[in-house]
Amino acid sequence: MSRPDSARREQLATALAAVRERIAAAAARAGRGPEEVRLVAVTKTFPAVDAALLTDLGMLDLGENREQEAAGKADELRELRPEAPVRWHMVGRLQRNKARSVARWAAEIQSVDSVRLAQALDRAAANAREAGERTGPLDVLVQASIDGDPERGGCPLDGLAELSDEVAGSGELCLRGLMAVAPLGMDPAAAFGSLARAADRLRRDHPDATELSAGMTNDLEIAITHGSTCVRVGTALLGARGLASP
Repeated sequence: MSRPDSARREQLATALAAVRERIAAAAARAGRGPEEVRLVAVTKTFPAVDAALLTDLGMLDLGENREQEAAGKADELRELRPEAPVRWHMVGRLQRNKARSVARWAAEIQSVDSVRLAQALDRAAANAREAGERTGPLDVLVQASIDGDPERGGCPLDGLAELSDEVAGSGELCLRGLMAVAPLGMDPAAAFGSLARAADRLRRDHPDATELSAGMTNDLEIAITHGSTCVRVGTALLGARGLASP
C-alpha cells in the first residue's frame, strides 16, 4: 500500500527544512548569506509524485541524472502540477545522441564536458526553439574533471578555457559557470579548492559565468566554504535510493 501523500509531504518538508538549515549554517560560517546558494533537488529514481510534492513545498529547481528517466518524469510532472514554474537541471553525464530530447525539457545542462557535446546541444536547442518546444537559450554549466579521470566524466582543467569559449560563442547556449563532483578518494576541501581556482580563471574571461555548482548530501558544507553557489541534493531530501515512495 502506498503512503498517503500527506505523510510523504510531511517527510519531505522536514527533510527540506533540515537541508536548508545546513546550507544557511555553512553559508554563515563562510561569511555568506543563504540566498547565495541555490538548492537543486535531485529526484533520480524517485517518482514524479515526489517531485510534485517538492514543488508544493516551494522547490522549483529539480535535477535528474539520466535523460531517459527525466524526459518522462518532466512530462508527468507537467500533468500533475501544470502551473508550477519548474526548472529542470540535467546533472548527469549526457550522450550526444540525447541532445535533441534533453533540449526539449531541460532549462539547464550542468554536465557539458566536450566541444562536440556543446555543438550538439547548440543544434538541438535551435531545433527545439523552431519547433516551439522552448522559448529561450539553454543554460549550460561546463563540467570540470578535477582529477582528470575520463571514466567519471568532465573536462580536464586545462581544457576548460577552450570548451567555455565554445559554449559562450554558440548561438543557443548561455554559459553560466562550472560544475564538478569531488572525486572519490580525494579530500573534498582540496577538490573544491581546485575547482574554485578554476572558476576564478573562468570568470576572468567570462564575467557573467558566475555559477559554481558543487556539493551534494555528504559534502555540501565544504563546497559552500569554497564558494559553491549551487548544491545538488538527493539523498538528504528524498531518502536512500531504492526506497522511493511507490
